Amino acid sequence: MKYKESEEMYLETIYVLTQKNPNLRSVDVANELGYSKPSICNAMKKLREKDYVSIDSSGIISLTEVGKKLALDIYERHHLLTAMFVHLGANATLAEENACRIEHVISAELVDIIRNHLHGKIQAAT
Repeated sequence: MKYKESEEMYLETIYVLTQKNPNLRSVDVANELGYSKPSICNAMKKLREKDYVSIDSSGIISLTEVGKKLALDIYERHHLLTAMFVHLGANATLAEENACRIEHVISAELVDIIRNHLHGKIQAAT
């Protein structure tokens, strides 16, 4: 896994988990992703160095403004791709699994094209 993809997976996971639990800790991320705690600690250090996350004295992980913007972009790409694959006839599981892989390599230009296409389809159906 390339580091950009790994970094994005961590950011998206942190975003999703903090929506459910604002008192997120490294162990929660480790449990969600199935990674070892040392791997998570190493990743959190790198994300802190890039100013994507902050970790308070009690171990609570928070996304910074920059980190939240990136995480939200990844999360939205994921849902857009999933919706497109379902629209094309894929079942939800297949759509979700493939969206999770593609979201890290797709260009912003192609995301915009898909968004505009799906938006037109949704409006035409209503």
